[in-house]
Amino acid sequence: MDEKPTKIIRDLVELYERNLPDYKALGFKEDQLRQEFINHFFEALGWDVGNTSGAAPAYRDVIHEDSIKMTSGGTKAPDYCFTLSGAKKFFVETKKPSVDIKKDPHPAYQLRRYAWSAELPVSILTNFEELAVYESRRKPKETDKVDTELLKRFNYKEYVEKWDEISSIFSKTAILQGSFDKFLDSTKQKRGTQEVGDEFLKEIEGWRDSLARNIAVRNPQLSSVHELNYAVQSTIDRIIFLRMCEDRGIEQYGQLQTLLKKENIYKNLCKIYEKADEKYNSGLFHFTKERGRAAPPDEITLQMIIDDKVLEDIIKNIYYPDSPYEFSVLRPEILV
Repeated sequence: MDEKPTKIIRDLVELYERNLPDYKALGFKEDQLRQEFINHFFEALGWDVGNTSGAAPAYRDVIHEDSIKMTSGGTKAPDYCFTLSGAKKFFVETKKPSVDIKKDPHPAYQLRRYAWSAELPVSILTNFEELAVYESRRKPKETDKVDTELLKRFNYKEYVEKWDEISSIFSKTAILQGSFDKFLDSTKQKRGTQEVGDEFLKEIEGWRDSLARNIAVRNPQLSSVHELNYAVQSTIDRIIFLRMCEDRGIEQYGQLQTLLKKENIYKNLCKIYEKADEKYNSGLFHFTKERGRAAPPDEITLQMIIDDKVLEDIIKNIYYPDSPYEFSVLRPEILV
């Protein structure tokens, strides 16, 4: 065992224990915890947390706050994303020590939905006092208990004693030498997977069925199966596109969600469509004839009627906490 990393960890553990009441006080912030403890912890694992090597942004060991998004729904990106040659390997989410991550299931749910959507098999939740390793290969649920998908948990008093075990999985060397991948393979064989792309397509199929039934009944002017299919698919594609834009900071977060407070959701949704037509000038939102645009405009969907209940069920389930999907990290190609 390398004495230098374990000395760093021993010093951190002693410092934490010596000032435990101060660190567990409500006034001690997550940012302070990251600066005083978590950064050093992962530096001891061989990661260039502060990018002292001067690597280009795409090739840094660690991306701090994988996205800058902070939503009104109370979710935020994980504090760290650990990468190798630009490829994401695992997230680390920190909570201040006053947050009891052994009892409160919400931090684990937030981390797991982020990691599952990003297709990262495992990630870490820590307040330094505890370090919890969660698997994220299966669809998370808001009702999951705190130990759902929990693979390993370490108390800070165990860090020195179990440093070999921790470093054999999460050190940079472990990833370079394949130990991390072996650990992932061992958990996959035991527990199976639910691919985020497959699960999201199942969700879309449910939307497709409810939309098709409702649009067919409420819009007798649609003259063919082709028009019905177009109406259904364009509605799904537009909602998903706008929702992904929200989580990427391109559209205002929650604009679709606010429609749930209004009467005639679809009429108000069409107003967003028309603004998107002006903003994006894309085939997805094309409602008027324009010079130089060969494709004919959509003269069907803005005139449709869709009942509020159908759209409520869809929109409610694409926002935290009801949605297990984090649209800011979903690969766009899984939606094609």
